[in-house]
Formats: sequence, structure tokens, C-alpha cells
Amino acid sequence: MPLDPFFAERLRVHRRYMVRKAFGDLKHLLGWPWLSFPARGEAPTAPAARDDAAVMAGAVAEPFSSGPDAAPASDRAADVPAKVGPARRARPEPAGRPPKQPMTRERKRRAAIAWDRKELKEVGTPGPRLRTVEHTVAVGGCPDVRVRIYYPDVPPASEPRDQAGSGDAPTGSRTGDQAGSGDAPTGSRTGDQAGSGDVPADSGTTLLPACVAFFGGAFRIGGIDYPTTDAANRRRAHASGVAMVAVDYALAPEHRYPTQVEQGHAALTWVFEHATELGLDPGRIGVLGTSAGGCIAAAVTLVNRDRARLPVRLQVLEVPVTDLTGGHVDMGVPWSLGIPSPLAWAEMRSIARTYIPEAARAREPYASPLRATSHAGLPPAVILTAEYDPLRGDGAAYAAALRDAGVEASAVRYLGVTHDIPMFTGVLDSARRWEADIVSALRRLHR
Repeated sequence: MPLDPFFAERLRVHRRYMVRKAFGDLKHLLGWPWLSFPARGEAPTAPAARDDAAVMAGAVAEPFSSGPDAAPASDRAADVPAKVGPARRARPEPAGRPPKQPMTRERKRRAAIAWDRKELKEVGTPGPRLRTVEHTVAVGGCPDVRVRIYYPDVPPASEPRDQAGSGDAPTGSRTGDQAGSGDAPTGSRTGDQAGSGDVPADSGTTLLPACVAFFGGAFRIGGIDYPTTDAANRRRAHASGVAMVAVDYALAPEHRYPTQVEQGHAALTWVFEHATELGLDPGRIGVLGTSAGGCIAAAVTLVNRDRARLPVRLQVLEVPVTDLTGGHVDMGVPWSLGIPSPLAWAEMRSIARTYIPEAARAREPYASPLRATSHAGLPPAVILTAEYDPLRGDGAAYAAALRDAGVEASAVRYLGVTHDIPMFTGVLDSARRWEADIVSALRRLHR
């Protein structure tokens, strides 16, 4: 099916970005400063500098998308010093104009959050006001991880927007600027995000099904505070009646595999251990992951099977990557989109290298869940893939592997759409249908 016309301009921007990035990387590799003379009257820039406009446009994708998963630029420029070319006479800098600085990793991430906020406003759907609570979960041998629980019920209209009026917030929590008393797990926060309107969970309610969710972002960008991620968790919790437990796992390359998998497993274990205290039903808990988060979610189910065998009821995987060796990447997709295959392959290798410390470790089952020797004993799976996504083969192959192992699994491919289809609920019928399918899958946890 032809690509939806909505993606035409985004594809044009992405193609331009890929060519410019490849040319820039070549210059850095060979040390060719003479190919990047500044315009007359403009200060010379460092070779590693990136185009801010391309960053804010979300020009690079994970992979070939322009959604919140998009890494604004390759992190290689931040990790490896640019080679210095032959000496040349620098033009004087205009008075009063400081030289342009390279795009640091932190600056890229700030730009990505700003762009993500803009995308939610223009093409997404805001999430409803829900009750939330945050906790910090200890992870042995790895950094602690923050989780946020989105309860599906709407707070009373009489509640102040940034405060909880009940006075029964959990111990160690903050509610707006006031602390309360109670007996929820230590280290929690309740509704303390500025302007969020979130309030603490009530006690004595019916135990809810829950889903532990992992965001996407090429392992190196994103988070539970990203506007589109937060909005999606709110919408899905509200529509399905399932509490979404969003895991704010650490980003690469500061923290590499297996940190994220260990954090995910610790979060899942913690949810089971504290389920009743949190108002959750330990017999109705699933996992969900999007893109890179799909890889982590699938890996967490493997770790759980091998270590704890907690009764995870369901795994929902959206456009997942399941084989970081690249063995199931469909290079026909970038070719059909007019993106040279070598450039596309280099971008995907960059993503894998950012996450995996050594190439050989990409074959480990917790890095590439598809490569596990056995998939028996894993939870039933619902997998959604996109036609114009080079990772579509990963999702299909993982569903086939699960079925071969006797695990119930379904895989649906959406036609005419790209990797970042889940975020476009404000403008595309196909994105709204996608979300309806996710909500339908989550409702299985009510059974």
C-alpha cells in the first residue's frame, strides 16, 4: 500500500537529514575542514556541530520516523572527539557574536523534549487528568529507577489542581507542597509535577489490573516525562481501566545494556511485591513496550521466566526491535522510501552500538529476545508493526518464535504507515485505530 500522504513532508526532511549527517560524519572521519568553510561574515563552527533546525524538526528517526523516539542527532559526535584536519587560516569572528557550540548530548535531549511537546500539540492527543503516584525502586548493581503509576480513574472535580485535599498521601511523599501521612511504600511521590493536576490514589478501592510500560527512543532518548509518552499513558489507562506503571529506565550511552533490562525487571518485581499496597491486582499484571522499549519489555519477560516466574499475564509490543544483530531488518523499506540503504544501515548500527557495549553481546537473549534458545513459558503476546518500518520483520519473527514455542501470539501489520504511527492520534485515523487495538489488548487484563 502506498505511504500515507501525511508522511510525505516528514520523509523529505528525514532524507535531507540522513544525507547531511552522512556527509558530516565523513568529514569528521577524514578531517576535511576545507569542505565546510563558513559563509562570508559568519564565525567558523566546530566540525561536530549539528543543525539546530534539523534537531527541532525531528529529522532523524528510530528508525525512519520523526516521533518522540527520534534521536535528534547521532550520539557519536558526543562520544568521540572529531578529528582535527590540516591547519588553515581561520576567518575572524564578527564582533559580539560567539561561535556556535557543538550539540552536546544534554542539549539534544532538551531540544527533543521541546520538539516532542510541539508534536503533541500539532499531531497528538492530550491525555486526561488522572491520579498518579511516583516511586523510586532500588536496583541491585544498577542505578535506582523511577516509576510513575497512572490510575485510570479521574480525580474529583473539587480537588485543587496541584494539591491533594485528602491529607492522606503516602509516607515519604510530596503532594504539591504539603506532606501527608499514610502507609504506602516509602520513597513515593504523589502528584508533585507542576501543573499536572495529579492527586494520590484513594485507599480501600477495588484492586486494578496493571501494565508495566517501557517507552521508546532508540535507547538513548525519551522518558516518562516526554509529553507524548505521558499523554499516551494517560489515555490508555483511562480508556482501558488498567493502571499504567511507566518505567523511567536509564538512557544510553551513559548507561548501557544490561542496565535497562535489570531496571525493568526490578520494577516488575517491585510491582508484584507491593501490588496490594498500590491498589493493584498481582494476578492481573502485564508488560508493554514501544520500539526500543519493546526490546526491553520482551527481555524483561525472559528474565522473569528465568529467575522469578512471576505470573505476567500479557505482553504488548509496539513496533518492537527484537534482534539487535540486524538479522531481521528489512532494508527494502528504506529503499522504497528513497533512503540509501548504506545510510539507513549505518544509522541502525549507531543505535545498536549506543546501547550494546560490545558487538558480540548483541547475540545475548536479554539484548536480542528473538535469539533466546527457547521462548516457552512466556506470556501471551500482542504485537503491532508498521508497513514502512525496517523493524517490521523483528515483530513478525518474534510472534512466529512465540507460536513455535506454544505461546499464544498475534501480529498485526498496519499498512501505509511508519515506525512512529502511535503518536499521530490527533491527525490520522490509522493511529487512532492503532491505539484502540492497544486499549483492547490491555482490557484482556480484566479477565
